[in-house]
Amino acid sequence: MANAKTAGKTVTVEQIGSPIRRPKDQRQTLIGLGLNKMNRRRTLVDTPAVRGMIAKVAHMVRIVDEA
Repeated sequence: MANAKTAGKTVTVEQIGSPIRRPKDQRQTLIGLGLNKMNRRRTLVDTPAVRGMIAKVAHMVRIVDEA
């Protein structure tokens, strides 16, 4: 049932900061989000795990769209 609630909710994030000279865990979080190059956008399912990843690298990404 949890998937049925979040199935229609997505969030689009865009990378606006460089991972150069950042801790390794932050670089790995960007890769986990599918962002590893500047200005790249990804539309992801809006789950607590994804929100936590976005919060961890909030200084390098921005939320473009929430649907």
